Amino acid sequence: MRDTAFALGKQVQLEMAGEETELDKTLIEAIANPLTHLVRNCLDHGIETSEVRLAKGKPPVGKLLLRAYHESGQVNIEISDDGGGIDPDRIRSKAVQKGMFSAVDAAKMSDREALNLIFMPSFSTAEKITNISGRGVGMDVVQTNIEKISGTIDVHSQVGKGTTFKLKIPLTLAIIPTLIITTGGDRYAIPQVNLLELMRLEGSQIKSIEMFHGTPVYRLRGRLLPLIYLNRELLLEEGNSGSGKKSQFELDDALNIVVVQATDKPFGLVVDAINDTQEIVVKPLGKQLKSLACFAGATIMGDGKVALILDVHGIAQKTHMTEAQEKAILADENSRQESSEPPQQLLVFQGPDCRRMAIHLSRVCRLEEFPRHLLERVGKQSVVQYRNQIMPVIYLSGVFGSGADAANLGPNSLDGRSHAADDKLPLVVVSIGSEQQVGLVVDRILDIVEQAIDIKGAATQAGISYCAVIQGQVTEILDVDEVINNNLFGVKQMWASAR
Repeated sequence: MRDTAFALGKQVQLEMAGEETELDKTLIEAIANPLTHLVRNCLDHGIETSEVRLAKGKPPVGKLLLRAYHESGQVNIEISDDGGGIDPDRIRSKAVQKGMFSAVDAAKMSDREALNLIFMPSFSTAEKITNISGRGVGMDVVQTNIEKISGTIDVHSQVGKGTTFKLKIPLTLAIIPTLIITTGGDRYAIPQVNLLELMRLEGSQIKSIEMFHGTPVYRLRGRLLPLIYLNRELLLEEGNSGSGKKSQFELDDALNIVVVQATDKPFGLVVDAINDTQEIVVKPLGKQLKSLACFAGATIMGDGKVALILDVHGIAQKTHMTEAQEKAILADENSRQESSEPPQQLLVFQGPDCRRMAIHLSRVCRLEEFPRHLLERVGKQSVVQYRNQIMPVIYLSGVFGSGADAANLGPNSLDGRSHAADDKLPLVVVSIGSEQQVGLVVDRILDIVEQAIDIKGAATQAGISYCAVIQGQVTEILDVDEVINNNLFGVKQMWASAR
């Protein structure tokens, strides 16, 4: 690209995307010449000189984009430029001039049909022959080489804006990363391009699977995820043994779920086992199996056995999910989103008297564990040396504790005892201002939750903002500023003098 641009006296910037897309050596050798020819034509015919671009109101430096990616069982390669584009009228007149079509037939052609004429043998729109392009070869060389590997080439162009050539190459020789899974005693490969995440449900999590319009679904982070048993879709023996969808997942001790995405609709594939990731060479299916929508190809594993490659899009189309069921799931999600507030991120912990409490995660700097003997006393305040600073420590058991235990502790008492099993104190470090930090001693860190809070209740005492239902349990949300301001003794003066 650089040599050609220099020879043409043009300024061109090359951008590449999808460099990690791997192909078999045979495939690379087959497309090397077509790609070179396309790049030379984009530079020679497409991108204008700096003077012409400036006159058209464009940046003086042209752009050439080379992009590769996997999609629907094929390797797509795009070569795009932001040049002058291909004028369909100019192609029509050139075709009439060469005697390929009459003027009447050329006028009846659509713009798309006219653009495809550039792939005709010996057709070129170059005004003069150069050592770069326009040698009378035309784009038929590109099309011929691509068709040799059962690929296709398409062209899209807008006059004044640029041209894009899109190559689609079958996945017959491509090397793709896959996830190897086992179902019904056989191994299958799922292309990682369709993979979103892996899950394992056990115990009570399996009981949370619900039937929604005849389809088992799992509520994953607030969204309904349809579940598909792979053994049933492939008509394996194990898939036909159950008496129904609900009874099958109720009898399972654990479920391995591969969350995949077909177009914009994620769903979960329930499999027997998840093995490992592996890069495979794709082999085409025989004529007898090409009609099966569930498979995109096959591969030979390291032990010499054949593993079929699953076609996620084909499974999505073959599955029992009807349009009415999809609309019902979408309506349920929309209704939940409309009724819910924006999700909030909270750190949930166990407070005094086994109370469930939470702090907004935006206030939390770090989570630490300190041995008790590192805590010291400054006046009435417990402190600890933390990151070259004297950080005050507040015992929430002294702030919110009730009964004799709280009376004996007193606020911020160094003799307070946490419910932790060892001699370490769980500490939540929160910030107050740009530099100052305070440590809150809690009984036990429980979880970090991202959830929309729909059900709220009034606070029961000072230091609590409100109560809310989080993860199905009533949780008290801390008013961090009030807790800190009411339980710092002389620390603010200490900070002020330190400045």
